[in-house]
Amino acid sequence: MAFRHPATDRATERFKEGISPGTAARPIIRASGKDGCQWGRMEMADQEQAEIRLTLARLRQEHEDYDVAINAMIETGCDALRVQRMKKKKLAIKDKMSQIEDQIIPDIIA
Repeated sequence: MAFRHPATDRATERFKEGISPGTAARPIIRASGKDGCQWGRMEMADQEQAEIRLTLARLRQEHEDYDVAINAMIETGCDALRVQRMKKKKLAIKDKMSQIEDQIIPDIIA
C-alpha cells in the first residue's frame, strides 16, 4: 500500500479545477493563435485536459512516494540493488511526468 500525503486529495481537486501546482489560486491560462490552435497544436477539450492533469497529479504523488520509500530503504540499510531498482522506477515516473507536462505546457519560442 502506497503512502498517501494528506494534501493529495486537495491537490487532485485543484487539478480538476485547472489550478496549476505551486500557485495560490491562479488558473492556468490557455493562449491560442488566430486559428484557435495552441502554438501549432489543437486545443484539448476541458475534460481531456482535466484527466491529463489528474494523471499528472497521481504521478507526482507516486514519485514522492518512491522518494520516501527510497529514503526509508537507505536508512534501514536495504540491499543496494533494490535501492537502485527503486531509483530507476522513480526516474521512469519522472520521465512520464515530463512527457505529460509537455502536452499541457507548449514550447514557447522567444
